[in-house]
Amino acid sequence: MIKNFWNRLFLEERPSISLGLFRIAAALTTAFHVIPSLLHLPDNYFSTAFKTYNPSFFTIEVLQLVQKSPDWLVVVFVWIFCVSCFSFLIGFLSQLSCIVMTLACYYFYALNALHVGTLSWDILLVTLFLMCITGYHGDYFSVDCVRKRDEQSYKKQRPFFVQRLLQLQIGFTFFYTALYKVTAQGNWLTHNPIYSLMNYPTTGVVKTFILKDFLYDQPQLCFAIGVLIVTLELLMIFLLFYHRTRIAAIYLGCFFHVLLILTLDVPATFFFLFPPQLLLFVNPRRLIKWIEGKRNYHAASRQCQLLYDGKCQFCLNSVKQLKVMDLFGELKYVDFQSHLDQLEKLHPDLTKQAALSQLHLIDTDGSLTGGFDALKRLSLKLPMLWPFIFPFYFPGASFVGKIMYRWVANHRYLFHRGPVCTDHSCFK
Repeated sequence: MIKNFWNRLFLEERPSISLGLFRIAAALTTAFHVIPSLLHLPDNYFSTAFKTYNPSFFTIEVLQLVQKSPDWLVVVFVWIFCVSCFSFLIGFLSQLSCIVMTLACYYFYALNALHVGTLSWDILLVTLFLMCITGYHGDYFSVDCVRKRDEQSYKKQRPFFVQRLLQLQIGFTFFYTALYKVTAQGNWLTHNPIYSLMNYPTTGVVKTFILKDFLYDQPQLCFAIGVLIVTLELLMIFLLFYHRTRIAAIYLGCFFHVLLILTLDVPATFFFLFPPQLLLFVNPRRLIKWIEGKRNYHAASRQCQLLYDGKCQFCLNSVKQLKVMDLFGELKYVDFQSHLDQLEKLHPDLTKQAALSQLHLIDTDGSLTGGFDALKRLSLKLPMLWPFIFPFYFPGASFVGKIMYRWVANHRYLFHRGPVCTDHSCFK
C-alpha cells in the first residue's frame, strides 16, 4: 500500500508539457533577478565593489576561493550566464543550459550576497536545483523538441516527481512564511504590520495604490487583513493538495500574488515564478485533454492549408518542425507536387512557379499568403512561434523579412540534407 502510494505520488508518469511552460517562467525569473545586478559590475562584483558574504550558505573555503576571482573572470561568468540563461529560456540543450546557468548564479551569489542575498533568491536557487536534476522541461515548448521532430512530444509521459517536488516547495513556502509571521519578532497576531506599512513605510516598499489612504486610518481593518493573510498562508498547502479545493486555491494564490505586486515592491519571483508554480497543481492530463479537444475540433472543421515542396529536403524538414509546433492541429499539410494538375483548385492565384519559389498558406477564409507573409500568419497560429509576433509585425520588419526569406528560399539547397533532392531537382 505504501509503495503504491509512493509510486502514485512521485513516480507515476504524466505528461511533462506543464514543466516545459514552467521552464520559461524560471528562466525569466532568473534573468530579471540577475541581469540588473550585472549592469553595474564595478559596484557589485569587481574588485572595486563593496561586498557582503553569506557564510551560512557557503563554506568559508568556497567564499575565499571565489573572492580570488580577477575582474576578467567575472566578465566571463557574465557571458556564461547570459548565454546559458537564453538557452534555457528557449530550451536548447535544456538540462545542460540549466546546470550552467545555476552554477553561474551560485558564483555571483558567493561573490557578493548584498544584491541577491534575499529569501526570494534562496527560493529561486532551490527551484533551479530541482530543474537541474531532469531534462523533462525540454520535452515541449523548446528548441530541443523541434530538433527531435517528434510530433507527439507535447504529450510525452514522464515521472511526475519533479513537478511534485516543485508543488511541495511552493506549498511549504506559504506554510513557513506564515509560521515566521507568528513566531518571530513583530508577531502578526499581536502586532499590526499592515497598519505600520500604511503609516510608516520604508522608502520604496509600499506602492501608491487606490486603498492606501483609506487603510491609513483603519488600524482594526489592517489587523484583520494581517490575520487573514496568515490564515491563508497556513492553509494554502492543504488547500492545494486537497483535490476538491485545489482549483480555488490556485485562483486564491494567484490573486494574492497580484495584490502583492500591486501594493508592494516585491522581487521578480512574486510575478514570474510563484503564479506559474501554482499552476503546476493543474493536472497535466486535463491540459492534454483540452489540447486534444482543440486538435479534434480543427481536424473536423476547415483547417488552414500549408503548401510545401515534397521534393525539397529543406522543405520537408521545415514541415516536420512545423508539425511539432502545431500544438492545436490548425494546419493541413499539402505537398503541391502531388497536386500539380490541380493547383488552381487549391487556389486560383496559385501557379507551379509561385509554389516552387516559396511556402504558401491558404487560410480558412480562402486568402493566400506566401513567403514571409505566410510566416507572419503562422506566428499567430502556432504557440511556439508566439514570441515572434512582435518582431514579425514590427513596422519595417516585412521589408527586411522578405529579403531574408527570399535569400533562404533561393539558397535552400545549402541547407538540405538526406537522399531527397540531392541533385537540387526542386530548383528545376
